[in-house]
Amino acid sequence: MRTDTIVAPPPSRGRMWLMALLPLALLALLLAAILWRGPADMLRGEDYPPVERLTFQRMELGPEGIVATVMNDGPDAVKIAQVQVDEAYWSFTSDGGTDLRHLGRTKLTIPYPWVQGDTHVVRIVTSTGATFEHEIAVAVATPQPNARALGLFTLMGIYVGVLPVAIGLLWFPLVAQLGRRGLEFLLALTVGLLLFLLVDATGEGLQIAGRAPESFQGAVLFAFGALGAYLWLESLGAWLRARRQKAQETSGDGRVLALLVAVGIGLHNFGEGLAIGAAFALGEAALGVLLIVGFTLHNTTEGLAIVAPLGRDRVGTGELARLGLIGGVPTIGGAWLGGLVYSPVWSVLFLGIGAGAIAQVVLQITKQMSRDQPVIRSLASGHVMAGLAAGFVVMYATGMLIG
Repeated sequence: MRTDTIVAPPPSRGRMWLMALLPLALLALLLAAILWRGPADMLRGEDYPPVERLTFQRMELGPEGIVATVMNDGPDAVKIAQVQVDEAYWSFTSDGGTDLRHLGRTKLTIPYPWVQGDTHVVRIVTSTGATFEHEIAVAVATPQPNARALGLFTLMGIYVGVLPVAIGLLWFPLVAQLGRRGLEFLLALTVGLLLFLLVDATGEGLQIAGRAPESFQGAVLFAFGALGAYLWLESLGAWLRARRQKAQETSGDGRVLALLVAVGIGLHNFGEGLAIGAAFALGEAALGVLLIVGFTLHNTTEGLAIVAPLGRDRVGTGELARLGLIGGVPTIGGAWLGGLVYSPVWSVLFLGIGAGAIAQVVLQITKQMSRDQPVIRSLASGHVMAGLAAGFVVMYATGMLIG
């Protein structure tokens, strides 16, 4: 006996749009009701004080005095009533007005005669008497976006990013002469280096996230950047391997891995450049010769990490130069952004991107090391454990110079 299954016709396009938009329309009505006279306002009534939260986005020092960019990070409106500098009240002008709604921002210009190298404290007093303050630890003139400032930040990025990575690439002839155990030791050392960078970037990113405006949810932004970079680098690696396989290149695994390492380090160095540029703009004393020396030692090991997967490949000078530029040049862009338009939100995002990229690279190197045996057995061998420990110790020792 034969039975035919009756298939319902697909809904029309108009019905599909209706099914998609109806929940959104109902959600919009619900939000409008909450904002117009929601239960929170009914419970709070008129006896509860407003929730005020001002955050300092940027402090600029110049001939006109102190320029403070502030944002209302709280749910309620805030009215700026007075400004104090070093316990004294000062007149000020505001280009965005003194009444700030949620996420509203304004730039306060305070004609205060700041002193080069001194510490100054700026305090904002709202109409309710709440106070919010920011300390300028070392007062120096803020770099302006001109050719001289771009040149200085470019030079800083070359010193601490491009040149150290290039010097590290000079270990390639030695890497090419190592045997299997030597290469495994070097790859394990690379994993140790990258694990240190991963922990360092995560700690710094979450620390900056804690100082960023709460409305931007810094920890979530960091995680989003890390996950996005991890998945993107995974897709990039798969695409590169498929491309080399299609071209019937049998010696491409090392090149692909070296490129992924260079990209991961470059993304991390962009976040590092943000920190360098921001500290330089704020005039922190740590950006002296000791800081430059510390970053030079720190980033030279990154060049070694790039060439470590290339021990079995024939690589020309041009290809090595390209890998070095990929790993080092982003430091310059980060220094530009950090020094001229610094924002903690951007720092959190790019540090998250760097952390996710490094995590993906660590996974790829570990896969290559354990291709012929289980991962645990591969990592448990003596020379591999020594390489992991050596990589972490080298980065820890050079990182101490940075502070």
